Amino acid sequence: MTDDASPPPLGRLARPRLYEQLVEQLLGYIESAKLRPGDLLPAERDLAERLGVSRATLAQALVALEVLGVIDVQHGTGAVLRHRASVASVIKGLREHRSRLPDIVEARSTLEVRLAALAAERRTDEDLAAIDRALEEMRAEIDDGGRGARGDELFHQAVTAAAHSPVLAQLMAFIGEMVLETRLESLTQPGRPEQSLASHRSITEAVRAQDPVAAADAMQRHIELVSDVALLD
Repeated sequence: MTDDASPPPLGRLARPRLYEQLVEQLLGYIESAKLRPGDLLPAERDLAERLGVSRATLAQALVALEVLGVIDVQHGTGAVLRHRASVASVIKGLREHRSRLPDIVEARSTLEVRLAALAAERRTDEDLAAIDRALEEMRAEIDDGGRGARGDELFHQAVTAAAHSPVLAQLMAFIGEMVLETRLESLTQPGRPEQSLASHRSITEAVRAQDPVAAADAMQRHIELVSDVALLD
C-alpha cells in the first residue's frame, strides 16, 4: 500500500537582517570573552572595526540588545553587560518585539495626540514650566553628546500631566515600558535627537499658545517622525 500523502511544502527561510547577524556575533563575543554582568564591552569604534560594519549599523544591534535588557548603554561609559542570554532567546525576542512595534506606534498616536490637545486647553503656568524644564534637560543631554532620552521621557510626562486627564495618564503609564523601547530605537537614529527636540519645541509653542488643533497636529508629526526606526525597515 502506497502512502499518497504529500509532504508539506517547504517555505523560504527569511534571511536574517544585518542587525540580527550582528546581534549573534556580539553574543558570541560575550560568550568567548567570558564577560560577566557589569563588564564593559569594547568601545563602539573598536567593535565596528572588528565586525567590518559602520557605527550606525552597529548602533542598531546595540540598541536591540539594550531594548531586550541584555546590555545597558551608558553615555560616557559605553555598553555594560546586564546578563548573558542565548542567541535563540534573543533573536526570538527581537522578532516578537519588531512585530508589535506598529501597535505601539498606533497606541502612541491615539493617546498622545489627544493629550497634546488637552494640554493646550488645560495647561497651567506650572505645567508650562515643567515642559520647559524637560526641553532644557533634553537640550543639555544632546549638547553633551547624549541621546536626550531622559529629557525626552520627561517632556512626554510633562505634556501628559498638563492634560489633567487621569484616565489617559493611566493608559500612558500602562504602555510606558513599550514606549521606552521605541524611544531608545528612535533616538539612536543619526540626527534624530536634534529632530525630536525641534518637534518638541513645536508642540510646546502650540501648548503655550493654548491652540489645541496646532498642538495635536504637532504631536502627530512628532509621532510620525519618531516612529521611523531601523527595526521597522
